[in-house]
Amino acid sequence: MAKVQIMETVLRDGHQSLLATRMRYRQMEPMLASLDKIGYKALEAWGGATFDSCLRFLDEDPWERLDKLKANLKNTPIQMLLRGQNLLGYNHYSNDVVEKFVQHAAAHGIGVFRIFDALNDVRNLRVAIKAALECPEKPEVQGCLVYTISPVHTNEMFVDLAKELQEMGCHSVCIKDMSGLLAPYVADDLVRKLKAALDIPVELHTHCTSGFGHATYLKAIEAGVDIVDCALSPFSSDTSQPCTETIVAMLKGTERDTELDRQAMTPIAKHFLGVKQELIKEFGLKGYFDINVNVLDFQIPGGMLSNLANQLKEAGMEDKYQDLLDEMPRVRADAGYPPLVTPSSQIVGTMATFNVMAGERYKMVPNEFKDMVRGKFGRTPVPVDRDFILNTLKIPEDQIIEDCSIEDAKGQTFAQFKDEVIGKGFLNPTDEDVLSYALFPQVAEEFFKKHYRQVTAYKR
Repeated sequence: MAKVQIMETVLRDGHQSLLATRMRYRQMEPMLASLDKIGYKALEAWGGATFDSCLRFLDEDPWERLDKLKANLKNTPIQMLLRGQNLLGYNHYSNDVVEKFVQHAAAHGIGVFRIFDALNDVRNLRVAIKAALECPEKPEVQGCLVYTISPVHTNEMFVDLAKELQEMGCHSVCIKDMSGLLAPYVADDLVRKLKAALDIPVELHTHCTSGFGHATYLKAIEAGVDIVDCALSPFSSDTSQPCTETIVAMLKGTERDTELDRQAMTPIAKHFLGVKQELIKEFGLKGYFDINVNVLDFQIPGGMLSNLANQLKEAGMEDKYQDLLDEMPRVRADAGYPPLVTPSSQIVGTMATFNVMAGERYKMVPNEFKDMVRGKFGRTPVPVDRDFILNTLKIPEDQIIEDCSIEDAKGQTFAQFKDEVIGKGFLNPTDEDVLSYALFPQVAEEFFKKHYRQVTAYKR
C-alpha cells in the first residue's frame, strides 16, 4: 500500500481554528522555504476566513499575500478552501463572478482548489468546478463531501455524492469533517466504500473537537485513505486538525510511512509556537479549547460556540447557554438537517440564539434563516416542511425557490460590481479589487480608503 501524504494546515485552518485567523504574512514568511522542503502534498494557505480576516483585521491585501506565498513556495502547491457559489463570502454570486474569482486565484498561484457546498447540493459546485478545470494553470480540483450525522445521512449517501463529483471531473475528493463528528470505525467503513467506488484519491479532513481526531485518522489510514490534513503541533488538536508530527511518528516504519522528516519540522514548530504566543497576547485570545464530545449532538464548531455564548452573556442571559445547546439540534431538524458549516452553521446558531433569547420559538426570524429554508442556498438534505415555511415562518409560497441556480443568474454581475466601485471614487480598480469588493463590500471599501486615493466629482 502506498505511503500516506499529508496536507499541512498551519498557514490556514490551524490558526483559523485556534486563533481566529489572525496570523499575518510576515509571521509566515520566515518558515516558507523550510515548509516548502518538507514534502507535503500541499500547503493550505488561502481561502476559508483568511480573505475576510486580511482585509478586516490585518490590513493586508489577500491577493498580494497570495503572490508572496507563491513566490516563496517553489515546490509545494498552495491549496485554498472555496465555498462553491458562495466563494468566500456569505451570499451566492452570479456565475461570472464565480468564474472570474477562480480564474484570478489560479493565476495568482492556487494549485489546489478544495470546493464545497454547505448543503452538499452539487448544483452549487458546478460553476466553480468547471471554471477551475478550465484554468490554463491546470490546478488540482477537489470536490468535498461535507460530513455530518443525522437520521438521514448515511455512508452510502456520501459515496453517491463522491461518484457525482468524480463524474463532474474532480481530480480527488475530500471528506470534510469540520466539527470532528467522524468516529473512527465509521471512518474505516466510509473510506473503504469510497476507495471501492472511485478511481481518484480520497483525502480526509477532520478536527479534534470531539476527541476522535487521531484515532479517526489511524482507522482511515488502515482503510486506505490517500491523504490526511494535519497541523504542526502549536496549531494542532483542540478544535484544529490532528498533529502533523504525531501522525508522522505514528506511521514511521509501517507500510503507510509518510517518509517525511519529523526532525526537520521541529524548528518550524518552534517558530510557530512563538507566533502563537504573539497572537494570543496581541489579540487577547484564549488559544486553546477543551475537548467537548457533546459536539456530536449540537454539531456547531467550537469557535462559533464561544461567540454565541458571548452573545447570551451580553444580553444578560448567560444562564441560558445549555438551553442554546439543546435548541440547536431542534432548529437544525426544522431546517432539513443541513450540515453545519459556513454559512449554515451561523444561520442555525443565530436562529437558535433568537429562540432562546425570545423565550418563544421563531418569534424573531432572521432573513438568512428564511432564505435557507425557502431554498435560496440550495436543496436541504430533507425537504423542509411546507407548513413550517408557510405558517410558522410566514414565507409566501411564491418566494419558495426550487432551483437556486436560476436565482444565481439574477445576481449582481462582475461589471455591475466594477461600476459600483468606480462610482465610489476608486476610478481604476483591478479585477482583484472588484472581486474583493463583491465578496465584502463594506470591509473592502474601508480597506480601499486606507490605500487608494478617492476621486469624486463635485459642483461649486
